[in-house]
Amino acid sequence: MAPRGRTLLPLAAATVLVASTIFLFAAAGARWRPADTDLPVPPHAFPTAVPAAVTASSSSNATAGKELSFLDENGRPDDSSSASASSSTSGATPAAGAVRCDPRDAVRVFMYDMPPEFHFGLLGWSPPSPDSVWPDVTAASPPPRYPGGLNQQHSVEYWLTLDLLSSSSSSSPPCGRHSAVRVSDSRDADLVFVPFFASLSYNRHYRPVPPEKVSRDRALQEKLVRYLAARPEWRRFGGADHVIVAHHPNSLLHARAVLHPAVFVLSDFGRYPPRVASLEKDVIAPYKHMAKTYANDSAGFDDRPTLLYFRGAIYRKEGGSIRQELYYMLKEEKDVYFSFGSVQDHGASKASQGMHSSKFCLNIAGDTPSSNRLFDAIVTHCVPVIISDDIELPYEDVLDYSKFSIFVRSSDAVKKGYLMRLLSGVSKQQWTKMWDRLKEVDKHFEYQYPSQKDDAVQMIWQALSRKVPSIKLKVHRSSRFSRSNRGK
Repeated sequence: MAPRGRTLLPLAAATVLVASTIFLFAAAGARWRPADTDLPVPPHAFPTAVPAAVTASSSSNATAGKELSFLDENGRPDDSSSASASSSTSGATPAAGAVRCDPRDAVRVFMYDMPPEFHFGLLGWSPPSPDSVWPDVTAASPPPRYPGGLNQQHSVEYWLTLDLLSSSSSSSPPCGRHSAVRVSDSRDADLVFVPFFASLSYNRHYRPVPPEKVSRDRALQEKLVRYLAARPEWRRFGGADHVIVAHHPNSLLHARAVLHPAVFVLSDFGRYPPRVASLEKDVIAPYKHMAKTYANDSAGFDDRPTLLYFRGAIYRKEGGSIRQELYYMLKEEKDVYFSFGSVQDHGASKASQGMHSSKFCLNIAGDTPSSNRLFDAIVTHCVPVIISDDIELPYEDVLDYSKFSIFVRSSDAVKKGYLMRLLSGVSKQQWTKMWDRLKEVDKHFEYQYPSQKDDAVQMIWQALSRKVPSIKLKVHRSSRFSRSNRGK
């Protein structure tokens, strides 16, 4: 039998060796950065290294060096945590009211200076001089107004364009006010924005005006294709880094197949073949709601006498036939309001009041999987009941809709008594929890100028910024052989 001391000595040496190895790997890992790989890496994918002074402090500061995204794991804004991280890792105390931010947090966007006929010219705006392309957003007078009524539902491109114009003229730090900042050199850009008001062009000019045989909308689309094909920015990556907004389901109808390499900002994929548009490549944006926004809303469970509400077109084509089935099934039910309605005769105002006095609001597939009704329900804090099997939702990668909505399969919704049993079984406590969450997330669906933190404009830019790594990966992979052949 070996003496006891001889056994312990090799064991102690092995322990020291293992501890040293772990220390070396930890030290190497602390110095490693995503840039070492030369691959595109999403922002905030790796935590910021914590200074030694911080790691030696109490456990309450353990997360001080962690970079947080704009929403925490529950989808809630987490300003206090990020502010704490900034102050605890800084050598100096920030001045009162100072905002510490990294300019790289804002996605860099190059926007074409296209002729006004593609954008604000469609609103009747005329440039003050031949060299002028854009309205002066710094002037005391407001920017050209977008037409009202149903046109506003699909006004996404208008708000994004205004935001870019504002960001390039703003004296404040881009990361302080904007989720996107306009750059003057396309080589410095993450994305290239195409300022074509496609939805407005369709709404106003999709019909040919005699003696014209081609509509103005189609003529603009054909002109757009020629414009982009001639641009070195498009040819550089085949349009993969371009952003085109076509929120109306029928907008960009004649050019979408040709321009499909670009990132589209859409309302849904109902009228797009998978080869042209998909969730992997494109971004879903919310409609601009028509209902009134209820700030500081106190109308809770007991203040909403109507159990279930729907007002809108009942007889629809394609997948919308389920509306008719549900109408005949629910119209006689107690505490249910199910009626035809339109924007005429103060329809939006009546719908706002009806939704705000209801616990649940139906969002049923129509001619396309999505509709403005969902976003009207959100801002009136009426819990949405979504019956649309093919719907895609804005920012669903960071926002859990099941926390404030109820999803029902179409096949279940048409079963007699199913919906009423389901909704009647939701307790006051369960409903109030969803109602509280609606009041937290409603700001993400507000379009406004100037844009505000985490409103619809900034949420769309953030969604687009999350596409940048996959765009770069696609571009880099497609360039493999062209790069290797350059020296030959």
